[in-house]
Amino acid sequence: MFVLALFCAQPLWAQEKPKAVLAATEYKEVSKKEKGVLVDVRTPEEFEAGHLKKARNSDFRGGKFAQEFAGWDKDKTYYLYCASGNRSGQALKLMQEAGFTNVYNIGGYKDLKAAGLKTKEEKKK
Repeated sequence: MFVLALFCAQPLWAQEKPKAVLAATEYKEVSKKEKGVLVDVRTPEEFEAGHLKKARNSDFRGGKFAQEFAGWDKDKTYYLYCASGNRSGQALKLMQEAGFTNVYNIGGYKDLKAAGLKTKEEKKK
């Protein structure tokens, strides 16, 4: 009976929504084919210190993200990043739970910058 229960149970991997994680190099290729909205979910201070060009800032920690994404178009594609990929992973999960299907976590800013993506840095004074 125990063996039968194992075969009838739904696998753990089938219970969660798929994680849409792209490495920096994958993002470079995918974004050429599938245009989307680039969202930096770091704090405004982190964003001002340097961010990817064409990125919009929506602060995950400060609660701005939770308020803003509810009004976004669910049919668009979104590429999320933060400092390490942690906050953008949490933001991805929230968006998936709200019905967004084309959302990708592209990781951390430093890795994206190291991969050669265009950035906008704060000018040193």
